[in-house]
Amino acid sequence: MQCPFLIDPTGSDVHAEGRLLRARGRATQTELPGGVVVWTVTDHQLVKDLLTDPRVSRDTYQHWPAWGNGESELAQTWSLAMWVADRNMITAYGDDHKRLRKLVAKAFTARRTAVLRPRIEELTHTLLDRLAALAEDGTVDLRAEFAYPLPTYVISELLGIPDDLRDRLLHVIHNLFDTNVTAEDAQRNEAEVYALLAEIVEVKRAAPGDDLITGLIGARDEDAGGQGLTERELVDTILLMFTAGHETTVNLLDHAVYALLTHPEQFALVRSGEATWEDVVEETLRLEAPLVNLPMRYAVEDIDLGDVVIPKGDPILISFGAAGRDPRTHGETADEFDLTRPTRRDHVAFGHGVHHCVGAPLARLEASIALPALFERFPDLALARPAASIPPLGSFISNGHGELPVLLKGGAAA
Repeated sequence: MQCPFLIDPTGSDVHAEGRLLRARGRATQTELPGGVVVWTVTDHQLVKDLLTDPRVSRDTYQHWPAWGNGESELAQTWSLAMWVADRNMITAYGDDHKRLRKLVAKAFTARRTAVLRPRIEELTHTLLDRLAALAEDGTVDLRAEFAYPLPTYVISELLGIPDDLRDRLLHVIHNLFDTNVTAEDAQRNEAEVYALLAEIVEVKRAAPGDDLITGLIGARDEDAGGQGLTERELVDTILLMFTAGHETTVNLLDHAVYALLTHPEQFALVRSGEATWEDVVEETLRLEAPLVNLPMRYAVEDIDLGDVVIPKGDPILISFGAAGRDPRTHGETADEFDLTRPTRRDHVAFGHGVHHCVGAPLARLEASIALPALFERFPDLALARPAASIPPLGSFISNGHGELPVLLKGGAAA
């Protein structure tokens, strides 16, 4: 048995790390911050298999003995505890998952998502106007000023997050993705998150609207036939929908722009019509999974993979980023951005099986609107600094750039 591979908590090079992990096997033991040892899965097909295997659960309370139902020392002190402690559809198992997903999924049907198109287009053009005004010298941080606010505004309106509380919520969520944080800071941030969520629920109970939070509160307060939500499930569902509803799309937009600007030969295919914006979105999702690793899942019983056995109760970390670059699925050029790649749509960036992201159609819609509008408005858009100098976000969970400085009027950096 190999010694566990120590995961870099700063996420300084998540893809190099993914290559090293793949070389150790389809599933290999790794050590997360705090000394927590998990099985990290990097193989594309095995990821799919495990995400649809009933022997794999996301319920920390039922299936991770070390958690001690939330009362163990680990549960009380681990810096990443919030990633596994929440009670919502993404961490539920079996009938609980079906109950919770049903309450949320109706807000993200194809028809309801399509209705959002005019509002997304309006917000996109408002932000593009603001970009032009902000960048008097032609330079702007595109992540902060475009990729970040667009999905944030969209999900805030869909959920009904009050405007005066949105920025505070974004601040604490940003801290949640800092995977190099101390246990003390993590606990402080957790307290701030739940205090703010309680305030949002209180505001929405007093002033309901035509939004998802109001609907969830109704499901909680009516609790028809026991099919509603507990108070903890209510606030954790809001946390999940807000977090997943913006962070994934922010990273998708960020990486799509970066990929096009650093691969002019691929961008030329889009400009000539030989490739589509859909191709850009799917190949970006494959190459740069917005959430590169996601804690955690658990073996409900021993899982024999042939080469190794994941024992009952052991935690499992799915590496969506490494799976997206698996050469066994995507060929020897899996690390390259190629809009003509036959397997560009065969990725697990939004999950797979019963836990496939309900908001995936919304993320794709936002990207399909925002990206062509951006390059139509600023056709000479270019990076303001050499690509190698643009820093990663600094997380082994969220996969983006710390900033994305661009020139709106061309003049690419050497």
